[in-house]
Amino acid sequence: MMGRMDLPDPKTTAAQLRKACPLRPTLALVLGSGFHHVLTELDVVRKLPYAKLRGFPQPTVNGHAGELYFGYLGGTPVLVLSGRAHFYEGHALDTVTFAVRTLTAFGIRDLVLTNAAGGINGRFRAGDFMVLTDHINFMGVNPLRGPNVPGLPRFLDLSATYDPALRALVEAAAKQIKLKLRSGVYLAVSGPSYETPAEIRAFAQWGADAVGMSTVPEAMVARHGGLRVAGISCITNAAAGLGQATLSHAEVLETAERVKNAGASLLKTLASLHGKA
Repeated sequence: MMGRMDLPDPKTTAAQLRKACPLRPTLALVLGSGFHHVLTELDVVRKLPYAKLRGFPQPTVNGHAGELYFGYLGGTPVLVLSGRAHFYEGHALDTVTFAVRTLTAFGIRDLVLTNAAGGINGRFRAGDFMVLTDHINFMGVNPLRGPNVPGLPRFLDLSATYDPALRALVEAAAKQIKLKLRSGVYLAVSGPSYETPAEIRAFAQWGADAVGMSTVPEAMVARHGGLRVAGISCITNAAAGLGQATLSHAEVLETAERVKNAGASLLKTLASLHGKA
């Protein structure tokens, strides 16, 4: 399990990206389950497998390809990460968030993080999309633990983790394509087991609207580097104890497939609006 001391300098990998493609986007998207179909809307300039990028771990989860794209989405230059590494795969959080450190060093200013999540809010239905207003970190570990990055704050303010202006762009994009968009608080657990019904009842009392196993470490590291962050969840299932079915990754992928066109349209429209902002 690699930690920060074992990883290359993110500036080295950022330099590798700059050498690989002349495009210099300021917007990046991380694609979780339910959002990979947007790649069919991407005008690809260059594709790089994670295996060729120093410090990038190779995802092992079905639905996470492990490829980085330079291209144009809705006419806007973007950098797209198809797939992510997860804490539950055995990586240290420094490794999980290394890609975000690299994006920061590259010059990305705005980061859109997407994920599949279980719905806790009783009004949510499988196939809904939720823009994140805030999060609860229940992973049991903080990605900023350990030696601080020189020049960055030791104690990070997370009062506004998810940028209001970027969230407004997500909402405007949903309105433009006539997509009903939920909003709420995302709670992150370490995984890989799904939550118990008792845990879901507790999370609901804490104010969580959805639960997942990613995004929060990336959001925190992005904010640490000064990036603006937006988060979007695809609600793929009702959380434990709230539905009749046994929870499974197959159900997550099935719902993600069903709403893939809506997710792609949302991200494409968001990128287009971002380019005009």
